[in-house]
Amino acid sequence: MRILDLLASSLGIIFLSPLFLIISILIKLTSPGPVFHRGKRVGRNGELFSLYKFRTMIANAASIGPGITTESDPRITPLGRILRQTKIDELPQLLNVLKGDMSLVGPRPEHPRYVAQYSSEQKEILNVRPGITSAASLAFRREEQMLSGPDWETTYCTEVLPAKLKMDLDYFSERTLWSDIFLIIRTIYSIFR
Repeated sequence: MRILDLLASSLGIIFLSPLFLIISILIKLTSPGPVFHRGKRVGRNGELFSLYKFRTMIANAASIGPGITTESDPRITPLGRILRQTKIDELPQLLNVLKGDMSLVGPRPEHPRYVAQYSSEQKEILNVRPGITSAASLAFRREEQMLSGPDWETTYCTEVLPAKLKMDLDYFSERTLWSDIFLIIRTIYSIFR
C-alpha cells in the first residue's frame, strides 16, 4: 500500500499545487501568521509527528484554547471556516503521506492528550499508520457540529472518540486494497457533494 501512497500523494501534490498557492496567498492576505499549522499527533506505534494543515485559526490559537475545535470556536478565521467546511484545510496532509508519517487510508491521527486515555484494546489502532481518510472520518465528517455546548470535551471522550475507534478497528481488521480504494472514492465524492 506504500507504493499507492507514494504515487497518489506525489501526483496529488503536483496536481493541486496551483490550489495550494492560491490558498496560501489568501491565508496570508486575510490573517497574520504562517500558512501552515503543524499540530503534534500520535502516529503508528505511538510515535509523535507534525500533522500539516492549512492554518484556519488565528495565529496563537493553540495557546488560548483546546486542541479540539468546536463548531462555534471564535479562534477560527472567516477563510478558515470555509476551508474547514470543504475539508480543503487537510490537503497538506499529502506531505505527511509522502514523508511516511501517514497513509491515504488510516485512522485519523489523534492528539497525545486523548491517546493517553485509550484502553488497551483501543491502543491496537496505533498498529496502523494513520491516514487522511477512514471509515470513521467519513461517518463523523461533521464532528465539529456534535461538539457544542459547555461539556463538549466529555461528549468527545465518552461518545465520539470511542465510536470512531471502534469503527476504525472493525474496518482495519478486515481491510483490503479494494476497500481502501472504495473508501478513497467515497471520500472524494463526499468532498464534492
